[in-house]
Amino acid sequence: MGHLVIRFIYGDSLWNHVGLAGGMFRDRAAQFHGRMGWDVAVDAAGEERDEYDALNPLYVILQMPDGSHGGSMRFLPTVGPTMVNDHFLHLTDGVAVCSPLIWECSRFCLSGRGHEQGLSAALMLAGAEIGRRFYLNHAVGVFDATMIRLYRNLGWVPDIISEKGANIAVGLWDYGSVPTARLQKKSGLTTDRIQGWMNADLGAGKKRDNSA
Repeated sequence: MGHLVIRFIYGDSLWNHVGLAGGMFRDRAAQFHGRMGWDVAVDAAGEERDEYDALNPLYVILQMPDGSHGGSMRFLPTVGPTMVNDHFLHLTDGVAVCSPLIWECSRFCLSGRGHEQGLSAALMLAGAEIGRRFYLNHAVGVFDATMIRLYRNLGWVPDIISEKGANIAVGLWDYGSVPTARLQKKSGLTTDRIQGWMNADLGAGKKRDNSA
């Protein structure tokens, strides 16, 4: 993976990383609107944002050796507003996923400029470290059902709560069954290195409650 760095940045600190954040929002537009054809809002700058970006989520961002965005995802506690509860209750039979031990992971995005499997493994390994740091049991996500093949290749397949045809699914990733060795091998990273980056961005051993 070269000299890739994983950044852990809260929404209210993105202004300190204007270039990286801009690349993330533009790549989100390219992936979700351009390649996948989702009905998402893209602004005049070619960036995709939604109402959850205004809730101070925690972003995991892959910063490539040249400083550009390589991939990203965002996390929000399910005790507050989330996509799965606000827009996809029909997929969970009207039952909200709401627990201090479960965070929603959304907008899993890759730049589309190569190394997709390695970058995906790096994101998932970083997501596992978020679970460890914040004492979570699961992550929940709404995703395109075609992503199942990627998750299977990486060795961390979510438990499917519901699936609507071949298009969209809701799943739970169990933080107690992270295939750490496999993700480290595929990403070329170690959990120790990721924990170091996390401590540099968030502070060693410190947690932050952004559920309010």
